[in-house]
Amino acid sequence: MALIVQKYGGTSVGDVDRIKNVAERVQETYEAGNEVVVVVSARSGVTNDLISRAKALNSTPDEREMDRLLTAGEQETIALTTMALHSLGIPAVSRTGSEAGILTDPNHTRARIKEISGGDLKEQLAAGKVVILAGFQGHSESGEVTTLGRGGSDLSAIAIAAALKADLCQIFTDVDGVYTADPRVVSKAKKLQYISYEEMLELASSGSKVMQNRAVEFAQKYNVNFEVRSSFNRNPGTIVKEEVKSMEDVVVSGVALDNKQAKVVVSNLPDQPGAAATLFQSLANADVSVDMIVQNIGREGKANMTFTVARDDVVRAEKAVQSAFSDVGTGTEFESSEIAIVSIVGVGMRTHSGVAATLFDALANTGINIQLVSTSEIKISVGIHPESAEDATRLIHSAFGLDTV
Repeated sequence: MALIVQKYGGTSVGDVDRIKNVAERVQETYEAGNEVVVVVSARSGVTNDLISRAKALNSTPDEREMDRLLTAGEQETIALTTMALHSLGIPAVSRTGSEAGILTDPNHTRARIKEISGGDLKEQLAAGKVVILAGFQGHSESGEVTTLGRGGSDLSAIAIAAALKADLCQIFTDVDGVYTADPRVVSKAKKLQYISYEEMLELASSGSKVMQNRAVEFAQKYNVNFEVRSSFNRNPGTIVKEEVKSMEDVVVSGVALDNKQAKVVVSNLPDQPGAAATLFQSLANADVSVDMIVQNIGREGKANMTFTVARDDVVRAEKAVQSAFSDVGTGTEFESSEIAIVSIVGVGMRTHSGVAATLFDALANTGINIQLVSTSEIKISVGIHPESAEDATRLIHSAFGLDTV
């Protein structure tokens, strides 16, 4: 007998027929003699609809109340999925994140997991029941309902798999694995059989929509091997695991596009030690994640700082900047504009030269201007105009031979 954690995303449980399909898949796994924990998201579109309703009433809704509201989506799905299993004669019980003992910090809408007790999950599994768990949610030490941010059901599944020491964790979604690029953008994208945690994390943090990056980070920390596969077919998926030597043979494993970023320029900063620390500490306190950073050469005691943030964080970023320098009378100015970030990722980049040259040459030959560049051991990212983003992704995919992998 194996303990298997399965996670089904919003499209997989989008309507009654799809919930029935999920129940049948769970039935197969259960009747094969396995203990099963099923983590589900809200039905596709439900979370966006709830957010829309909230903002129709209040343009800046209270984050505590948003957590109360948004957790309703997953609670609907766990009840419906449990009912579907009951109709098949499968003993099942639903549990919320709080009931599963998912303890988080108190930050509403973006909480981080502190520990997982598991609640009574082991007892329910020992009693022969399938446990249907609401993803995306937990509770703080004071008992407040919290949510883990968009895509948080992935994190719930990985975290529960780690806490229960599951034998297998499967992430079921609307794609049948991890591809060399988004197949909706690059028609020649190929499915990968294996990918390392590091590569998957870089792809996820660079705009790949397959997995939440925090979930991959958690999997790497606790060595949770998992498989990304489709809930709509029986094809093998992509195994995400620790890096092995053979992975270095491939220079670039994938190309990711994030077209929901903003370029922020903060002008008239004091050109003195500590100014950058003040700026980024204020952004950190506002829970604004910063990606690419460029500081221009200071002139006449002033300097400019350019960085990128998620477009949804622009308002928070502006308030953080204003707060950081409100008392020093510098006349600091804040500007933002839309930008897209295209990234290439591959552990083989550590041992191969000429990667940046190939990337820049592919863009230069087609007249695509680069606004920002950032690099790491296994990733190079370029910031470009959003109108060129999809063309650039296809060009780069071809330039590194990924069309024929």
